[in-house]
Amino acid sequence: MTLFRIWTFRRRAITLASRMERVSAMRYSNLVERLQGRRTSAWEIHRVAQQAAARGEDVIVLSVGDPEFSTPAPIVERAIDALRAGDTHYTAMAGREPLRAAIAAEHGRTTGRDVSAANVVLTAGAQNGLFAVSLCLLEAGDEVIVPEPMYLTYEACVRAAGATLVAVPVDPARAFHVDCDALAAAITPRTKAIFFATPCNPTGVVMQRADLERIARLACEHDLWVLSDEVYAELTFERDHVSIASLPGMAERTVTLGSLSKSHAMAGWRVGWAIGPATLIEHMARLALAMLYGLPGFIQQAALTALENRAEIVAAIREIYRRRRDVVFERLHRVPGLRCLLPEAGMFVMVDVSGTGLDTTGFTWQLFRAQGVAVLDASAFGETANGFVRLGLVVGEDRLIEACDRIARFVEGVTG
Repeated sequence: MTLFRIWTFRRRAITLASRMERVSAMRYSNLVERLQGRRTSAWEIHRVAQQAAARGEDVIVLSVGDPEFSTPAPIVERAIDALRAGDTHYTAMAGREPLRAAIAAEHGRTTGRDVSAANVVLTAGAQNGLFAVSLCLLEAGDEVIVPEPMYLTYEACVRAAGATLVAVPVDPARAFHVDCDALAAAITPRTKAIFFATPCNPTGVVMQRADLERIARLACEHDLWVLSDEVYAELTFERDHVSIASLPGMAERTVTLGSLSKSHAMAGWRVGWAIGPATLIEHMARLALAMLYGLPGFIQQAALTALENRAEIVAAIREIYRRRRDVVFERLHRVPGLRCLLPEAGMFVMVDVSGTGLDTTGFTWQLFRAQGVAVLDASAFGETANGFVRLGLVVGEDRLIEACDRIARFVEGVTG
């Protein structure tokens, strides 16, 4: 090798090393750190299960709230007709007036409050609504009280706004119903809001009116915002749902989240909304200008059809989940080593697996590897749920029965 070629080679190597050093020195916003954590990494088993299913393996995926049945035909047909008619252009940032008015009318019917389209903004699912509300209400130094267990993304949304989430455990011995005394004790001068879901994911608990009235008094006394996540409100079984926005003094300080994902089997359509004071809705619409730039028109037309056919569609879907809940409970509550909680709403069953002698992480992964059934480690929703797994009622009854049989065989092998 000539001296020139050696010099050229060394120069290229130095240049490459310099470039790699510059790349490694690139820095990111501390937002990316605030978005990370155990709650957002809990989906790993679901990802692995989906990959196995894509390879054609015999797996039963019960780790996410997305049912196997399709969106009802009238909704799909409305979207197709709208697409063919050319409804593919930009839309209003807050959403189209007819759909927002329909959402407001339904909210007014259930709460007795006088609301209009001015109180409604459309979001890309309730998840986008949760994130947007957090950015519009919270800032660095604020604290947000959330009963635990909670939905996995609450913490990331609160932290994205620079605020701190204060988890308040509930007692599994009380079937995961909220502890209002503990909520009251958690309030500090920094408390800005109380966030909760009713019905709750993962527990299926529907908040009792007395508990909501206590929370309302706390919010009024301490001048707090309340975010009420009511995505599962129409999928209640034995206990009626009550919206905290219906209580005295709460309309002006409550943000209600809703969506069509669960009640209408429209998870992939990403249609959600936030209902609140008109000024907040204006702020959220400006945020939508920067973040979302409006939902597609053909999807909004489909959503309007979903609301127009609400009673029939929701009743059918609710009955599906009620039957599936009963099927799972009947089979699993008799398995030695397991203890099932009967959910009051929604599409999940919480199962206490501590009697198997395995921790929840070990249980979920060993179950998947041995029997091909994917369930979620519920401790990711909060330490209060440690010892529980969350099972989704998201496959047909025959497949659910097969999943229960596999779980029973696995538990027998572990405990027997």
